[in-house]
Amino acid sequence: MSKQRSFAVRSLIALAVASAFPLAYAEDTPAESKDKDQLETVIVTAQRRAENIKDVPMSIATLKGDKLDVLTSGAADIRFLAGRSPSVNVESDYGRTFPRFYIRGLGNTDFDLNASQPVGLVMDDIVQENAMLKGFPVFDVDQVEVLRGPQGTLFGRNSPAGVIKFDSAKPVFKTEGYLQLGVGNYSAKTVEGVFNVPVSDTVALRFSGTSQHRDDRVHNTNPNKNTATQDFEGYGDNAFRLQALVQPNKDFSALFNYHERDYHGSATLFRANIIKKGTNDLVDGFDYGSYPTDGVNYQKLETKGGNIRLKYNMSDITLHSITGYETLKFNSRADVDGGYGAVFAPPSGPGYIPFPVETADLLPNHKQFSQEFRAESNYTGPLQWIGGLFFFDESIQIDSISFDSFTPGNPQNAAYAQQFQNAKSWAAFGSLNYTVTDKFKVRGGLRFTHDKKEFSATRVEPPKSSGPFEIDNTSKNTSWDLSGTYELDKNTNLFARVATGYRAPSMQGRLNGLTDKPSFAGAERALSYEAGVKQDLFDKRARLSAAVFHYRVKDKQLTAGSGSINMNQLINADKVTGQGVELDLQANLGGGFSGTLGYSYNDTEIKDPNLFVQYCGNYGNNPTHASGCTPTNAAGPFAGTSKINGNPLPRAPKSQANFTLKYSTDLGDGEFYAYTDWTYRSSYNFFLYEAPEYKAKPLTEGGLRAGYKWGNGKYEVAAFGRNITDKQVIIGAIDFDNLTGMLNEPRTWGATFKVNF
Repeated sequence: MSKQRSFAVRSLIALAVASAFPLAYAEDTPAESKDKDQLETVIVTAQRRAENIKDVPMSIATLKGDKLDVLTSGAADIRFLAGRSPSVNVESDYGRTFPRFYIRGLGNTDFDLNASQPVGLVMDDIVQENAMLKGFPVFDVDQVEVLRGPQGTLFGRNSPAGVIKFDSAKPVFKTEGYLQLGVGNYSAKTVEGVFNVPVSDTVALRFSGTSQHRDDRVHNTNPNKNTATQDFEGYGDNAFRLQALVQPNKDFSALFNYHERDYHGSATLFRANIIKKGTNDLVDGFDYGSYPTDGVNYQKLETKGGNIRLKYNMSDITLHSITGYETLKFNSRADVDGGYGAVFAPPSGPGYIPFPVETADLLPNHKQFSQEFRAESNYTGPLQWIGGLFFFDESIQIDSISFDSFTPGNPQNAAYAQQFQNAKSWAAFGSLNYTVTDKFKVRGGLRFTHDKKEFSATRVEPPKSSGPFEIDNTSKNTSWDLSGTYELDKNTNLFARVATGYRAPSMQGRLNGLTDKPSFAGAERALSYEAGVKQDLFDKRARLSAAVFHYRVKDKQLTAGSGSINMNQLINADKVTGQGVELDLQANLGGGFSGTLGYSYNDTEIKDPNLFVQYCGNYGNNPTHASGCTPTNAAGPFAGTSKINGNPLPRAPKSQANFTLKYSTDLGDGEFYAYTDWTYRSSYNFFLYEAPEYKAKPLTEGGLRAGYKWGNGKYEVAAFGRNITDKQVIIGAIDFDNLTGMLNEPRTWGATFKVNF
């Protein structure tokens, strides 16, 4: 990083702190009143205890209530979280089934089904390890918590960037529920419902489910379609959750959870040569509704899982047992070259198609088991503690196959690759909270993790085969954190935190030929510093949270392409650094108006002068460069490579902002409301190297929702729109064949009717 750039970053951070911290010296407000405009207290479980968010010494944000309902309008999948909380990005090369999460720029662009991520996703206290588990539809969710920065003590491995935590609404001892029906453009239809009923004084059941459907909206315009798929981007997504709460007395409770998902639809459309060479613009005359292809396209996902959460209060100590089991089956097939034919097999197009690529990735076998035992103190006194043990066991099989697009019926090729992995992990962890004075509290945590992976990869090209290539690895790590909170006045808390995080080693064996070998990336370890302020303002009618941070990741796991081959290569960068600022503001503005504002700045940098990667395959390997990109980094030591030292992390926008504004007023016998939400993110690189074609444009998207509630809130009707400006930009790409791109979701609109009981 240049001195000028470093100074600019530090100046920005200093300015953010200076603008936030003077608020900490505001005069004390009068005693709490019953003002209906005061913000409700936000309770989180980021530290595995229920606490006021203001008392948690870390950068944390929540989504719930009206805001969550609005953002999921129109059956939005989990990618709705992108940009809705500072420093958070979510994207996917698989559509609704394989979300990739980023916090503070740290994520993983890997499309392999064995890919690990540095952002942990925890749903109902169960870690969702495989990426295919992370896209479960969001419905009947009480709260989403975003924990920024390493969470290596209480949440464990594979969370050096942070954790996103979903908590479903739990059964209660009263009869309640709702039914919501929705319609939208592209013949979208949704049904969502909840029914909660007490079976007795000690048992309550809660059933919640959703069914989301949309018709195809893109048509195959290839004049020689043969047996290729004709229409795309429709889907059916059905999921449900059944919970049973058994609470025979105030000291013991058992919560049982069973859930399923059944998804079928289109795989992401990889659109050949939609990027104008030398730019990141769409080609002239681009039509979203057409997709000329000679391939077959489909995607199927089934997930099933359950968990048992036991809680027992023993006077001064509470015991927890959390048992979880998840399993899934996945099959995704797509035309990766994004067009039809090839230059050697005309007709072909659109644009230059060097060679055909039609593949499928399957996860026919997957099992995950996890068990946590935890004890925590609940007595009075200055010292509080948490301690526990965690066990994890996962087994997976991945099949990678290809198809002959030029033969009628698109038959499967004889060659295929298989991967098998067994991962076992155990950990012991503990955390101490100590009240030094009435105003100053400190926390510290420690976790020891032991990981063992047994990996095997095979390539079959009848009558020959290669492998199995085996990698057995054992890794150990000790993570820790130390933080403190100081109460400046009754409205203002200052906090500081230093924490470490760890990601277990990764293996990958999506072999493309008999001479290929699996790739391996060693464990990465993160060290992070952050400090900030959390403050209630204007007699608790507004709430501010501001933080600055700096982190360093050693042996950062990265995913590189393989030139002109449809493979990824795991590598370790010597070091990656990041620094920035995060601001969250919520306010009741009076007169029926309320709103939120969020902003983050993330400056990331890869620091490894010896690291280089292969760039876009059809540039260096094709003498005409007919459909290749224009790499701009310094050349690497071999032809077709670029040095990436000094580059930012991929898919990591520097600036993100979000804004919401709600207006509500009594009207007739009910309430009218209108809600708008907007998010902005700056540009980012798609890959580790830089090229103008593979740099995302800045993107601003907005939504609207207006509705009316009546009958004391029993009935509600609403209309909504998402991406209301219909902004179309390229958000992802494939670089080994041609200038293939992927687009953001187009404008959607619709209406819902809801009845509560």
